Amino acid sequence: MSGQTDETASRRLGISPRTYSRRVADLLEHLDVSTRFQGGAELIRRSQSAAS
Repeated sequence: MSGQTDETASRRLGISPRTYSRRVADLLEHLDVSTRFQGGAELIRRSQSAAS
């Protein structure tokens, strides 16, 4: 959800902003990164590795 606030993104997904933030934090922890930017880069890296 590029460039959207957590509140807007959570509303579009039909979940509370708190749940959205918690799920993002869980994802970043799972990816072993500390920022959302790093998380995006890691997801791209992993998807490219899986496609090879």
